Amino acid sequence: MNVPAPAGIATLVAYIATIPAANLAVTHIGALPVGFGNTAPAGVYMAGLALVLRDLAREAAGRNAILVAITAGTVLSYFLADPSLAIASAAAFAVAETLDFLVYEPLRRRGLLIAMLASNAIGLIADSLLFLKLAFDSYAYLPGQILGKTWMTLAAVAVLALLRRRKNSTTLFGSQA
Repeated sequence: MNVPAPAGIATLVAYIATIPAANLAVTHIGALPVGFGNTAPAGVYMAGLALVLRDLAREAAGRNAILVAITAGTVLSYFLADPSLAIASAAAFAVAETLDFLVYEPLRRRGLLIAMLASNAIGLIADSLLFLKLAFDSYAYLPGQILGKTWMTLAAVAVLALLRRRKNSTTLFGSQA
């Protein structure tokens, strides 16, 4: 088994942490506004961030590490947050992850950000539908869930694009010196 580099381990740890953090937010905060008059369970922002971290962790550590990370995050959630939320979250993450693999892997050749945006679009819809059904038996928060996760995905992808641009300009500038 290949051991991921420190950056890969850090990304995996951050990804794992988003799972109980999302469930703790739902348990202790409730619903939050996400824009355009919509609300969503407070964990929506952490769940949206998890989608991006999952792709980054997969790049750094591989597919199997992500499946282990989902399990670890679920176990932490089960003990730290409401167990029913942890189970709903685990089921939603597992289904979203499966769909994400189907979209992400073929698109990865076109670039990380393209694969991430497309797979997250599918993943956030699947995750939202399943989580809301299992956790609340309602789709009342669906527009807010989709919007909140989209905000986080777009923000994270924008940061990654800026970091990539900065790295490329630093590399170019450094090579001219």
